[in-house]
Amino acid sequence: MSVPAFGLGTFRLQGQVVIDSVRTALDLGYRVVDTAQIYENEAEVGQAIAASGVARDELFITSKIWVANFAKDKLIPSLRDSLRKLGTDYLDLTLIHWPSPGNEVPVAEFMAALLEAKQLGLTRQIGISNFTVDLMQQAIAAVGAEQIATNQIELHPYLQNRKVAAFAQSQGIQVTSYMTLAYGEVLKDPVIHQIAERHQATPAQVTLAWAMQLGYAVIPSSTRRENLAGNLKARELRLNDQDMALIAGLERGHRLTSPAGLAPAWD
Repeated sequence: MSVPAFGLGTFRLQGQVVIDSVRTALDLGYRVVDTAQIYENEAEVGQAIAASGVARDELFITSKIWVANFAKDKLIPSLRDSLRKLGTDYLDLTLIHWPSPGNEVPVAEFMAALLEAKQLGLTRQIGISNFTVDLMQQAIAAVGAEQIATNQIELHPYLQNRKVAAFAQSQGIQVTSYMTLAYGEVLKDPVIHQIAERHQATPAQVTLAWAMQLGYAVIPSSTRRENLAGNLKARELRLNDQDMALIAGLERGHRLTSPAGLAPAWD
């Protein structure tokens, strides 16, 4: 896979909280860190990485371009600013965070600018986030499916986003699941609990393993060392066909992230 299957998310973590989370994760063996311009924590993430002593070539760092920086004269300067904050010469993956509100900046314009950033060596891979099938088709028309490493979307047992995931995978575009634990809602689900008990695992491990077995990358976040360590063990858990079918049955179209003015017309 072009994007590692397991990493650390940093959404909603700022200041010393994100520094501690990233440093603890790196100490435990995490090597993938996901941030974004709008999280306002890139400098702290960079600080934690620098303090960790982990070599840059062992890491996979992702950030996302905010909608205010989509215009062709703004995207690359904003990415250079992100690199400065993160203390690195390049990102491993740079994503368009949301579609441009009201199509203010056309998909073709920001995807061309993002591809230019890749050609300049500012990022090794490029991708998209929160894109519908229609928007993915526009991005593919702009730069080619082979240039798009991933579409990072809300995806968890209660919102399995099958149409978007199937289209992405049909084009060779990897799916990255964010909010895989649905803000913790699925961790209380009796079906997930039953599966966890059978495997002597935690509900979080079951949920993350389910997503990875479907071929998705996951980027759970946590501020607690025991949860960070526990989540990491999801990589070793194998669910059987019955487990996977039970979780498939939890789909209920329960979307948690749909900000007014940003969200597209969801599939």
